[in-house]
Amino acid sequence: MKWSEIPKDAKAYMLYHTIIAPGLIVWILFPLYMMKVGYSVLEVGAFFTAVNIISIPLTYLFGRLFNRWDIKKGLIVIDILDGIAYVLYGLARGTIAPLVLFAGRTVEKLSTVLYPLYRAYEQIIYPADKYEEIFAWHLRLPEVARLITFPILGYIFGYLYPGAESYRWAFIFFGLFSAVTVAYIWLFLPSVGKEERISAEGFTFKVGEFKVLLAFEALLTLAWALAPEIVLINYVVFVLHKTVFEVTLIACASSLASIIGTYASERVPKGKGFQVIGAGMFINAAYALVMALSPPFWLALVVYAVGDFGNTLWFPFYRSWQFSLIPKERASEFHAAISSYNRLIGLVTPFIAGALASIHATLPYAASLAMFLLAGAMFWWLAGKGIYSSGSS
Repeated sequence: MKWSEIPKDAKAYMLYHTIIAPGLIVWILFPLYMMKVGYSVLEVGAFFTAVNIISIPLTYLFGRLFNRWDIKKGLIVIDILDGIAYVLYGLARGTIAPLVLFAGRTVEKLSTVLYPLYRAYEQIIYPADKYEEIFAWHLRLPEVARLITFPILGYIFGYLYPGAESYRWAFIFFGLFSAVTVAYIWLFLPSVGKEERISAEGFTFKVGEFKVLLAFEALLTLAWALAPEIVLINYVVFVLHKTVFEVTLIACASSLASIIGTYASERVPKGKGFQVIGAGMFINAAYALVMALSPPFWLALVVYAVGDFGNTLWFPFYRSWQFSLIPKERASEFHAAISSYNRLIGLVTPFIAGALASIHATLPYAASLAMFLLAGAMFWWLAGKGIYSSGSS
């Protein structure tokens, strides 16, 4: 699919994700900042788990709220909450710093409660007959932005200004930058009210396939949640004795592999979605296996890139299949319910990941390996039954 063939509103939405991509370095800087100021990897995991517990009841309620109102307002709220959270991180000083950090993380977690609105917005604004092709572009552009900006930011905070005080100023900067992204949403993204959504007339809810989707979501949630970013940061910085710059190099290698993966996904024949999803899971399993063996930095960089290539290869087919199982006029409610289900599954996984990493730095990857293998086996079995459907079918 050529860029010129993408509808204008869809382009504006993709460019929004491209603009916010550099700010995602906060997801690396924040846990590293906590470790720099004295928290162990176990304590960071426990901290994240405590915040997870607080946010669980809100996910489904938020989804129902924005099922009745313009989803665009929800996207604005996400950026406002993220901005407040980042500023709080930057202001965390002295004896009250732990409380301010906890408050900031809770506010940020409230923004993630609204993340299902991204999927709902995508399901509505992207052409239903082009989901698989358009998601290649949806993934590609933000990865290009990360590929350009992450090495620069990583070098700044890894070698030029590596202290905790510099991290605080970075949090404040990215927090204030949310004013720019909020303005972009307000000015350039179209509203998507309930009246604009497609009716469910003629829609058949596939109960059996939806159960399979929930099983896969559970396995995938566990696979990634048992080896989160804090595990990589702990291993690279505190075991291999590198800096955040090397962590961003891994992110950049992953971005480059993801960009390649978007082009590869466009060349997969129609009707091969389940085979591709299964193959992607086995690629992820290979990444988890190598990481579990405590590789040197250069090999960790390579296998993370391979893993993200696998992710990008299967993602458009999975999202297309997922959208085919959900009626558009209830998109935000369904996606919020799935997100709440995933949060429940991953409720204590940050603590488990931190505990495993405190025993051995790469032990969490062994737990991820088992989940990826189960998910891959499930989709290869489904592919043999020939039941793959998608938004384009």
